[in-house]
Amino acid sequence: MMKNKAVVKIMPPQGPTIASRMKDVLEMLGEDTSREGLVRTPERYEKAMRYLTSGYSTSLEEIVNGALFSAKVDSMVIVKDIEFFSMCEHHMLPFFGKMHVAYLPKDRVIGLSKIPRIIDMYARRLQLQERLTQEVAEAVVEVMGPRGVGVLCEARHFCMMMRGVEKQHSGTVTSTMLGSFRTNKSTRDEFLSLVGRPV
Repeated sequence: MMKNKAVVKIMPPQGPTIASRMKDVLEMLGEDTSREGLVRTPERYEKAMRYLTSGYSTSLEEIVNGALFSAKVDSMVIVKDIEFFSMCEHHMLPFFGKMHVAYLPKDRVIGLSKIPRIIDMYARRLQLQERLTQEVAEAVVEVMGPRGVGVLCEARHFCMMMRGVEKQHSGTVTSTMLGSFRTNKSTRDEFLSLVGRPV
């Protein structure tokens, strides 16, 4: 049975809301929250944040929903160039990019749309790119039990682009290789070659 230890059920607000706290923040920044452009900003901010962190209240069971199919396939399956957006947990600024996910089936395959949905579930949380990459790989293993999984993530971080070192064109690449992708160099090289990365 699939498990998702990271799921946190979001409870209805009991007391101060995100919107009310955001109004305080705007005022601390020196803004006039009664001016036309900001009157509804706290509510819009809360709605946006609840969407961008909706992965906390989503589970693998809900996403996969039985879309696993028996198949005698021994070749690599790759879903590549999957776009995602997330928010870094250090500054709560966005990072965005694309993921390439590959697996070697054991006795079943998964509906192709489920892999991007798994990525979205973990991306819609406060994240580290390194952890996001690993969580996606481990989720595919948990759901399918394949012979191996490879995940490559390429992203740009606003916390590096807008503040700090302010490098707008720098990117970060992370990877997680499990099973035969870790132990078999030719499998790993095939994956990297097919997603356009040097081996």
